[in-house]
Amino acid sequence: MWAIISKIRDLLLGSFIFKSLKFRIILLVLAVGTIPSVITRSVILKNYESNSVSSRNSDLTIQCNILSDYLLSTSYLRDPSQEAVNSEIVQMANLYDGRVIVIDSDFRVIKDTYGLYDNKTIISEDVMLAFSGQSSNAYDSENRYVEVVMPIAGNADAPCEGVIIASASTDAIVASMEVLNRNALILEVVIAIAIIALAILFSNLLIRPFDRVTQAITKIEAGYGQEVMDVRGYTEMESIMGALKQLLSRMKTLDDSRQEFVSNVSHELKTPLASMKVLADSLVTMGDGVSTEMYREFMEDITHEIDRENTIITDLLSLVKMDKTAGDLNIKTVSINAMTELILKRLRPIADQNNIELIFESVRPVEAEVDEVKLTLAFSNLVENAIKYNHKDGWVRVVLDADHQFFVLTVMDSGVGIPEEALDHVFERFYRVDKSHSREIGGTGLGLAITRSAVLMHRGAIKVASKEGEGTEFAVRIPLTYIG
Repeated sequence: MWAIISKIRDLLLGSFIFKSLKFRIILLVLAVGTIPSVITRSVILKNYESNSVSSRNSDLTIQCNILSDYLLSTSYLRDPSQEAVNSEIVQMANLYDGRVIVIDSDFRVIKDTYGLYDNKTIISEDVMLAFSGQSSNAYDSENRYVEVVMPIAGNADAPCEGVIIASASTDAIVASMEVLNRNALILEVVIAIAIIALAILFSNLLIRPFDRVTQAITKIEAGYGQEVMDVRGYTEMESIMGALKQLLSRMKTLDDSRQEFVSNVSHELKTPLASMKVLADSLVTMGDGVSTEMYREFMEDITHEIDRENTIITDLLSLVKMDKTAGDLNIKTVSINAMTELILKRLRPIADQNNIELIFESVRPVEAEVDEVKLTLAFSNLVENAIKYNHKDGWVRVVLDADHQFFVLTVMDSGVGIPEEALDHVFERFYRVDKSHSREIGGTGLGLAITRSAVLMHRGAIKVASKEGEGTEFAVRIPLTYIG
């Protein structure tokens, strides 16, 4: 049984209707409107029953007092055969649609309007209390009657000469309660219908902004622009729309970046191929009359373009690999000092070609949890760029420092510098400040993008400061302990 109930509950909770905000609003309004009325009805009926029973008890007690005085004045307890008194007792019982029992001092019933206990002895707790001078009353809601047990005595100090047990029917009270309950139920049903109608109306009004949002998103999905997102409504709705607009703007930026990236990749890959085709076609056109020197020169140019194509593809693969393995770092504790010295050792021959001085300043020993391969690639790109985009007889200075949380690697150079308007774009893929100079030294525009990806994978940050013609400074800040 409980399994069936549980299954029905799960079915309702998981149903589309119950998940509907409109249905929940209607349900909430209905509950708020009907539950108080049900509670109010119950309280009113309870109070009505309590007050009516109390009033019935009071009336019956007064009548019992009057009857007690009348029985004493007529000496009925000594002579229960008096017809006039018996008629009064029966009349009182009929008046309350109940029963009256008169008991004498020997606990013997001398009058029972039902005729069931005549001449029988009654000894009960209430009767004993009455003989000791205490009255009592009770209400039996199941059998629908109230009962009063009262001593027959002239006054409080006089001895008890007998006991009256009087009961009165509460059928009239119950009938009145049933009428009240029925009328209240009808009123509740009318109120519930009105509440449901109002709840449906207001829920439609409340849900309308969400419908507009759905329509707007559908239009965007169909290809319309962002202007359809101007949906006004509640403060919370406007906040959601603001966040959605930002998301759409971000998605548009990413899509534009992707398209630009694809376009740049296509251009960069086609350019060396086009150059090689031109050179090869020229050799074919010249035929057998090509001198050995010219043939060698053309082949060297073709080799140079092949190397350039290979460099572009290698950098692209490195960038794609970093994007795919962002959560798959080979983290271990590495001496950053030793790693940096090894990078500078590898790049020193390139610096010596232009008589560029490589300077390494280590403020303190630094050990950190990093992916050595990826971080080596990032630092190598920074130092190599500082060497390539430098003046002859210039310098490159690498400074390593740390605090209790991060280490900072700063690469400074005396090179050509970066224009101020280009500083915000240097980390974009295929972006090059001086395209002619980049082609001359073999740049692809991917080195700084690879560097930034590697730094971000380590939960770090990279900043650039530069002044055109005076040099550039890159600062990389990475946590000593990897934060996964």
